[in-house]
Amino acid sequence: MQTYIAHYRSPAASDTRATGLFEFESDARVNSKGNLRDARLKMLETYGKDAVSWSIDKVERKKATDTVQGGQLELDFRPPKKQRVRAKKKEYW
Repeated sequence: MQTYIAHYRSPAASDTRATGLFEFESDARVNSKGNLRDARLKMLETYGKDAVSWSIDKVERKKATDTVQGGQLELDFRPPKKQRVRAKKKEYW
């Protein structure tokens, strides 16, 4: 299962305005009907009856965390990239 982040918003005329995001897991692809259904179910499980009128704005994949340990820098031993040399412009004077 892939982990996603969903952004939600309450209606403009609601008594209690709410916006935010939450994490959920789903087997469906991003922004498919199945994915949005899984997000809505998780939102209702988490926030209860207050979330019935809320809508989901956007769903995105959760990015993997960095594996850098203790703030140390990683060394890069790849050869440097070759810079392209532009041809000289001919002057017709």
